[in-house]
Amino acid sequence: MVAGMGDGVVRERLQLALREALRTRDTIAASALRSALAAIDNAQAVPPGPAAAGASSPHVAGTAVGLGAGEAERRSLSETEAERIVRAEVAERRAAARDYERMGHAGQASRLRHEAGVLMSAMATHEGRQASPRPDELDDSRP
Repeated sequence: MVAGMGDGVVRERLQLALREALRTRDTIAASALRSALAAIDNAQAVPPGPAAAGASSPHVAGTAVGLGAGEAERRSLSETEAERIVRAEVAERRAAARDYERMGHAGQASRLRHEAGVLMSAMATHEGRQASPRPDELDDSRP
């Protein structure tokens, strides 16, 4: 399967938001968006199969020889799976923000909430509407 076909809309939204964050030099947003894109890439990874016998380089043990031999298979994610990954990233940041808040680290909690907000706004639809959070994603610790 070709990677990135089903998750294209989600990936495109995140990449557009990343470009804007880089343009405006918003390092917190850029960090959150890169993290979400990496999480999607990690979810596409396929466990490696056994190495072919005798196919290694004489210079480095265990390396693949030949053009494209080192390329790894990627699995395709549906748009729903990619959205679920980004929503999980948001939920993790909100949970960590609550923990930091309880420990008296308001600055770090604020940064994590900002990251969660950036990711949710990147999930907005093409028409400009905000993606509505699911009830389990709502942050009830805010005043």
